[in-house]
Amino acid sequence: MFRTILAKIKGVLAKMGLIKQINNVSQLAAVQESEAQYSRIEVWKSLYHGYLPFYQEGDVRIPFHDTKWTDAAGNEHKRRRASMKMPKVIAEEMASLVFNEKCVINISSDQEIQELIDDIFKENRFEKRFQNYLEYGFAMGGFVMKPYYDDGIKIAFVRADCFLPTQSTNDEIQAGVFINETRKGDKFYTLLEWHNWDGTDYVITNELYESKTKGSLGSKVPLSDLYPDLEETVTIQGLTHPLFVYVKPNLANNFEPDSPLGISIYANAIDTLKSLDIAFDSFQREFVLGKRRIMVPHTAIRTVVDPETGQMQRYFDINDEAYISYAENDTQKMIQEMAAELRIEEHISAINALLNILAAQTGFSSGTFAFTGGASVQTATQVISENSKTFRTKNSHEIMIEAGIKELIEAILQLLVIYQELPAIPDIDVTIDFDDSIAEDRQANANYYSGLVSMGLMPKLKAIMRIFDLPEEEAREWLAQIQQENGQQVPQMMESFLNTAETDEVG
Repeated sequence: MFRTILAKIKGVLAKMGLIKQINNVSQLAAVQESEAQYSRIEVWKSLYHGYLPFYQEGDVRIPFHDTKWTDAAGNEHKRRRASMKMPKVIAEEMASLVFNEKCVINISSDQEIQELIDDIFKENRFEKRFQNYLEYGFAMGGFVMKPYYDDGIKIAFVRADCFLPTQSTNDEIQAGVFINETRKGDKFYTLLEWHNWDGTDYVITNELYESKTKGSLGSKVPLSDLYPDLEETVTIQGLTHPLFVYVKPNLANNFEPDSPLGISIYANAIDTLKSLDIAFDSFQREFVLGKRRIMVPHTAIRTVVDPETGQMQRYFDINDEAYISYAENDTQKMIQEMAAELRIEEHISAINALLNILAAQTGFSSGTFAFTGGASVQTATQVISENSKTFRTKNSHEIMIEAGIKELIEAILQLLVIYQELPAIPDIDVTIDFDDSIAEDRQANANYYSGLVSMGLMPKLKAIMRIFDLPEEEAREWLAQIQQENGQQVPQMMESFLNTAETDEVG
């Protein structure tokens, strides 16, 4: 699909004169080499969805989930191999570790800007959508956030397979085209939204193409056919940053080192994923084929004429995988039933060994994923140590995520200034407090903050908030209740002491 669109886009690049704006070979390569990169993205995307019929390595077509089997008569049949869908599990797990509802975006020294950004993120459901697209990003090698102004700041999220960079410098993407496919009736429409620089001016150009075939760009048609309110060209002055932010996993692209595009978290584990699905498929089929095997003479699968109907019939159904034919002799013409022992433990052991290999290849600690023979893979939820591979990988990806969120806020502030909702871009410092609770020892955590309180270095209220992860209002209630209970203990202790003293005097 992408190849036909990509070829057309290159032609449009030439017609628009955008190729002339590319200053060096490496920037041109970002356009020319993207076909191979996007072929890989299609593979990663299919694996994330749970079904990859085949993939291409050079001129070799390698089957993945589509497989074949041969029946007793020698006829070949196709079937779809069962899948553990581990790419989805891996991407989802890493996304939830890196960014979740406990993450806090802080803007220092300007409470007004903090509240403004908080409101914008809340209106755009940023927290939920960001985590979803972060998962897509780990699966497909990246994603894009695109702020725009429409009676306020809106934030669009775009998957990696719908964005093509056209200019990059020092691993930073400066320009690109967004691809949006829509179907209306029996026609397919593709909107190309170009973001480019013309000197210091930022130019957004919209083009609409119509086709009767899905995946084909087709011919250019007026924007009004589908988007009557969309302008063909918008020029914005005063920008210093593109109106989009490309975020990718913190992994070096070992397929195209000069490409600014990222790679999937499981890009280098394709063979392991295939081996896992082969093992899992074999585990499932163990129950199908392991029930019984029936050896039948070759003559038993011949066709004969039914004397009543005159139709050709077989003694046995050759499409039944349970039957295996053999060439008999005169002394051996019998039907034999064979019962195979189920290899449950062997399959589970093999799958878990492959899961540990997959964990190592994708940045997780050994033992993170486990298969016990149930309907799904279990993910370890216990607290991980700070020196574990999972925690180090999580921290590594957070570097790119934090940079991406900071760039997004910068782009938002630029838009607010352009649309005169802010007088100037404020001087702020943005920090992200990521959730590190997965690596916390609760007892050590409590001892640490209790020690700070006893030394007079932290208020009790703040210590309660940190130890139990409570909001300030609830922590105040806890503190009041604790003080009340401690206040009641003093009179009780005094009364007990006096009673003891009186008893001693009487004695």
